[in-house]
Amino acid sequence: MSIVVRDVREHELDSVLALNNAAGPSILPLDSNRLQRFFDTADYFRVAERDGTLAGFLVGFGSARGHDSPNFAWFGERYPGFMYIDRVVVASRRRGGGVGRTMYADVQGYAEVRYPVLACEVFVEHDSDTARIFHGSFGFREGGQHVMPGLGIRASMLTKDMCSYAWVRDTYGEQLPDVPWLAQPRPLGEARLATGTR
Repeated sequence: MSIVVRDVREHELDSVLALNNAAGPSILPLDSNRLQRFFDTADYFRVAERDGTLAGFLVGFGSARGHDSPNFAWFGERYPGFMYIDRVVVASRRRGGGVGRTMYADVQGYAEVRYPVLACEVFVEHDSDTARIFHGSFGFREGGQHVMPGLGIRASMLTKDMCSYAWVRDTYGEQLPDVPWLAQPRPLGEARLATGTR
């Protein structure tokens, strides 16, 4: 019954797409082309497995990478460095079982040694109390609200300071120690970008 978080594999993208588009109104739908772009460019794209089946996924972009989301741009206008959670989805049958908490702990472990702020949004209009409580229990606070252009959806823009970031940056600068748990997720993704291969 353990939860395993690992990098997504390209052959799983159809399953990830189905999971995303079945999530309901609190998650924007995707098409296969946009999901492929996420696979090719995201700093962080990991899935959670429970009992050997896909239970959820999380996609994130660092501020240095760039991303075409208007919510990412909102954070970019206000924070010089941040890790942006574009979306997190948990299969409906797995909600409340710790999958979301496990994925958030994993992405925070990635972000806190690389970025001063972890950022995300929760849609206000879609009965978001559960999502807001979830994020609040992780230490996120609202920094403002933003109406998404073209969609008219109001989002609560949430941030969490990464308290370890300053110490890690002051101690190690840009060179983190070469240990497995600090390794950049998806190193092949950067190779794909550089070579244009898939």
